[in-house]
Order: sequence, then C-alpha cells, then structure tokens
Amino acid sequence: MSSSDYELPGHTRIALHAFPDNPNVEPASGKPRPGTPEPRIVLADDNQQVRVVVGEILSKYKVALVDCALDGAHAIDAVFRLQPDILILDIIMPVMDGIRVTRQLRRANSPTRIIILTAIVDESFQRAAMQAGAQAYVIKARMLTDLPQAITAVMRGTVFRSSQQV
Repeated sequence: MSSSDYELPGHTRIALHAFPDNPNVEPASGKPRPGTPEPRIVLADDNQQVRVVVGEILSKYKVALVDCALDGAHAIDAVFRLQPDILILDIIMPVMDGIRVTRQLRRANSPTRIIILTAIVDESFQRAAMQAGAQAYVIKARMLTDLPQAITAVMRGTVFRSSQQV
C-alpha cells in the first residue's frame, strides 16, 4: 500500500509515507536516519479518520511517525522491520486484533512500548490489554489530551490509562 492510498493532507502524508520511501528511514537497512527525532512511532489503525487525527496530534510534538499499518499482521511486520520506540495500536482491527498483536510482540521480546488507542471504554478490555503487555490504554474520545501524556509516560517507563469518563 502506498502513501497515496491514505488520502491524507500533504504534511501528514509525508509523516505516514510507506517504507521504503519514508524520509525518517534508511531505505537499505530500515534503520532510522541520523537525526530522526525520538520517539519513533508506528501507528496501527484501520480507520482513515483516526490515522489523520493521530497524525495531526503527533505533528505538534518532537516525534517521528515512521510507518502506518492497517491491520494487526502489518503492525507486527512494521515493528520487527523498523524497531520503533512506540506502537500505537487499535484493539479492533482486521487480520489480528490489538491484544493478540501485543501478546505476540511480548512473546518475541520486542522492546517496543505499546499504547492501545481504542474507542472501547470497558474495564475488561483495558485489563486484557495491560495483561497482554501494553503500557498504556488511551480512549479515542480523549486522544487529543491523553495520547501525548501516554507517549510521555511510556517513554519514562510508567503506565498510563485514560479516565473511564468520556
């Protein structure tokens, strides 16, 4: 899938440009280019509107959105290929759900921190995500304020949970 499939505004399209044409990644190795800001983030969400909004939120901070996945299997591939600092991951996605992705990455000892970004306001889903190995659980209705806080928290090695009130 190419970046043109996302139909995003120009500045966001650049941030989400697919590997290997990603400006933050060396084409031959898949490693970050020198000077790429940290944290390096992969976003996995099948909803175009969410990808646009998250891209807009992240564009205001010193982070590098290095890839975008539309399903769980591609999210795992992007994490292994690019070794980002953070994976922002929806729970409900095609091919493989976010909790299963989280479990697989933890079983593989991936150091990538995982932020679940979901519309599901349910304690059992939150508990399942955290038990699977996610470090943060952000409710989409609160992502404007909570996503930057979650990124800061997981980079510091702490957990973050959105308030259940939306």
